[in-house]
Amino acid sequence: MAPGTGGRPVIDTLPWLFLHCLTLSLLAIGGAVATVPELHRHVVIEHGWLSDADFTGSVALAQAAPGPNLLFVAVVGYNVAGLAGALAAMSGMLLPSTVLTLVVSRWGSRRRDTRGVRAFVAGLAPVTLGLVLATGWLLARPTLQQPAAWLLVLGTVLLAWRTKLNPLWPIAAGALAGALGWV
Repeated sequence: MAPGTGGRPVIDTLPWLFLHCLTLSLLAIGGAVATVPELHRHVVIEHGWLSDADFTGSVALAQAAPGPNLLFVAVVGYNVAGLAGALAAMSGMLLPSTVLTLVVSRWGSRRRDTRGVRAFVAGLAPVTLGLVLATGWLLARPTLQQPAAWLLVLGTVLLAWRTKLNPLWPIAAGALAGALGWV
């Protein structure tokens, strides 16, 4: 049994983790990070495989590591069911989106000037924005009881929106605030 499976054998957890990531893959409009709220609901709230803090820590650790944003899926899967959980979650997340991307991109590139394809692409922008905002809210929620955290989140949003400042500076400010115990 893995520590994050709530006492259930890993063999019972793996198919559900794989199938859920398989369906989440189709929601990853704008990147895998947009699926964080739904993965959180499934892993933390619905099944109790991880605590809220463990889930948030998994996402934060993966985002701090160099590499693609998708790494958080492997870290969450690992924390749920070990190496097999990481493999189940990643293969579930990669399989449908990879196949769909290949098929749709070939089809769309031949029809990119049609009205329907242009409308579809334009319609994805608000969906992507909404999913990214939901992810940001979910990840910021554990620290929002602290006034310094509110200031840090609002300052980061304003800087990203109004300037071309490198995003590493607000990340460094957040790291410093955390190291000093402010958040």
